[in-house]
Amino acid sequence: MIPTVAEQVQSRVDRFQYGRVVGDWGGRHIAHGRQPGPDDILLNRADYLAIAGNARIAEAICESMAAPERGDRQHALELSLAEHMRAPAGVLCQSGWEANIGLLQTIATPRTPVYIDSLAHMSLWHGAKAAGAPLHPFRHNFPGHLREEIRTYGPGIIAVDAMYSTTGSRSPLAQLCDLAEQTGSLLMVDESHTLGTDGPLGAGAVVALGLAERVPFRTASLSAAFAGRAGFVCLNGVDFVDYFKMEAYPAVFSSGLLPHEIAGLAAALDVVRADDWRRERLRQISVRIREALNAYGFDVGGAASHIVSLPGGPDLRAIAIRDFLEERGIFGAVLCPPVTPRNRTLVRFAMHADLTDTQVDRIIQACGEVRDTFGTLPPAPKHARPTGPVPVQASEST
Repeated sequence: MIPTVAEQVQSRVDRFQYGRVVGDWGGRHIAHGRQPGPDDILLNRADYLAIAGNARIAEAICESMAAPERGDRQHALELSLAEHMRAPAGVLCQSGWEANIGLLQTIATPRTPVYIDSLAHMSLWHGAKAAGAPLHPFRHNFPGHLREEIRTYGPGIIAVDAMYSTTGSRSPLAQLCDLAEQTGSLLMVDESHTLGTDGPLGAGAVVALGLAERVPFRTASLSAAFAGRAGFVCLNGVDFVDYFKMEAYPAVFSSGLLPHEIAGLAAALDVVRADDWRRERLRQISVRIREALNAYGFDVGGAASHIVSLPGGPDLRAIAIRDFLEERGIFGAVLCPPVTPRNRTLVRFAMHADLTDTQVDRIIQACGEVRDTFGTLPPAPKHARPTGPVPVQASEST
């Protein structure tokens, strides 16, 4: 007897509950740790500059809700953000997810190959699918493999993250610009984890590297360093704005941002630009923790980034490490499949500028105890099957 649609849906739910929660996780949901206390250190949010709850931003939001709306504040904010990123134009979206999907849907076609770094955010993969474009993943941060793929399938769109949200690794943007220009391809860069934290006044990694004129499209979620809820598409062509607003499905079929959201983001931009000490403090913290973990033997890479991940391995081992850290007052985020490949679950720390030296010492000490208790590398999975590039993503708020 053929199961009904409702029975098929329930079967999928049951596979999750009994296969993952009961089977893989021992009956306890992987995302359910203990509740943090007042003295615990939270490293599970992407508020890198520690501006969530900032008085200047809160006041701007309250004032916008009390006063009548005047003028096109969204257009003004779009111009301000574009200017901040050293570009002539930009478009606000409701999220970074929608920014990436809308952009790829409007620049790719079923005849345009889209080359995506294997660790790129899932929204880029979905954007290519929305365009009906042929998808060709390439090995993470490996321009040589990308060149081989372009040689095989022809010029197309290259989609990468400036900083990858799972490990904090940085994309070789200058090499990718060269490769795009040499092959007649087009490069788009997601700056969700570098806008606000990198470059002069937080203009982003592309500006920091002097590549703004060579990267025609940049996107960003404003839920990280800007501590808001929106996305932005940064453009090197003014004419593209009207085209995007009339052709991108997320722009056409979603309502605009609310006045208080726009006011909060505008104030956040002012804070990001003015408080350069936040970027410097974030850099000092990130360098110190990354160097300490490398010295312990953890493979956290050498990139100067504010995202640091401990390799958890299989889910149960990652859960045990998470619990171990939480007992010591350190709260990271567990990233498991489909965010990571199977048996490569991570415990991710998102550094922020408000960490004190004492808290940094606690983080380093706790990681040393993780090494002594669990080791620095997870055991190799038995009967491991070869895996190709696997798309990963991070939630909009992380």
